[in-house]
Amino acid sequence: MNWDETPPEVTEAGASLDERIVGSAADGEDQAVEAALRPKDLEEFVGQEKVRQQLDLVLKAALARGATADHVLLSGAPGLGKTTLSMIIAAEMGAPIRITSGPAIQHAGDLAAILSSLQEGEVLFLDEIHRMSRPAEEMLYMAMEDFRVDVIVGKGPGATAIPLELPPFTLVGATTRAGLLPPPLRDRFGFTGHMEFYVPAELERVLHRSARLLDVEIEPAGAAEIAGRSRGTPRIANRLLRRVRDYAQVKADGRITREIAAAALAVYEVDARGLDRLDRAVLEALLKLFGGGPVGLSTLAVAVGEERETVEEVAEPFLVREGLLARTPRGRIATPAAWAHLGLTPPQQGPGTSGQRGLFPA
Repeated sequence: MNWDETPPEVTEAGASLDERIVGSAADGEDQAVEAALRPKDLEEFVGQEKVRQQLDLVLKAALARGATADHVLLSGAPGLGKTTLSMIIAAEMGAPIRITSGPAIQHAGDLAAILSSLQEGEVLFLDEIHRMSRPAEEMLYMAMEDFRVDVIVGKGPGATAIPLELPPFTLVGATTRAGLLPPPLRDRFGFTGHMEFYVPAELERVLHRSARLLDVEIEPAGAAEIAGRSRGTPRIANRLLRRVRDYAQVKADGRITREIAAAALAVYEVDARGLDRLDRAVLEALLKLFGGGPVGLSTLAVAVGEERETVEEVAEPFLVREGLLARTPRGRIATPAAWAHLGLTPPQQGPGTSGQRGLFPA
């Protein structure tokens, strides 16, 4: 329901993050289904109560003044609703929307071409705005503040700057890494909203709404089972719902119960806490091979047969957020919750021991 049309991310190791069923990036199938499931207004949007209420005030005030809305910056993890909110902003303002992304704007001329073709009041959605090139970023400063850009004609000493007036527009920027935005750009946004992870009760509402739109019968207990394994992300919840629907149609009568949901997600290797094969492989290596750590990232990556970047960027963020793994100056260490989740007993630690088993036991 509330999620983004973010292109599939790729790590430096070349592993596509959308290959995982619990990955938060959207693949082609996700984008096609999401288009049909997206809410159309703020009333229909589930979750993000503070952002939704604040944004409602901003938009209604702009409509009352007969002006374009302030520029909006939305930050947060993928799959939480940034693209959906940008489309709702356009719908609430009765304006068209133009969608592009930071990586697609590599030159100032690319941005100038987009800005010069905007209509008055149009909403420009710029996804992953922190990945825009520096020249384009500097041009955006003036466009956001003065609705004007300077187009450079010619080269060298004979180059001339031609000012180009722009119609008033609303920029909606989305980023998964707000800390990478330079302060001058952040300061030009009139409203900044941070998207939080969803609690299970909110995800259950998302799932019931999506099930109605997909014409799937789901029991409250079935929705709760899926919500608890969705990592607080609506996009993942809806992806799991579709996979459970398939299982229910093939293996049962099509109705999603708690038992059907649990059996289906066991087939897809998503456990009760939302961990998948990679997550459990990292934890098992950390616990069984290295006694809970500390262990270096490179060593841990070799132990699970993955690239260093894949472990660091794909598996670790969720494990850290769940309190199952901690990053320390000495390396990665497992928490007591990790031992309990895998049903293992921590090794006894005597005085002066580090808690890590020897690699060459006697």
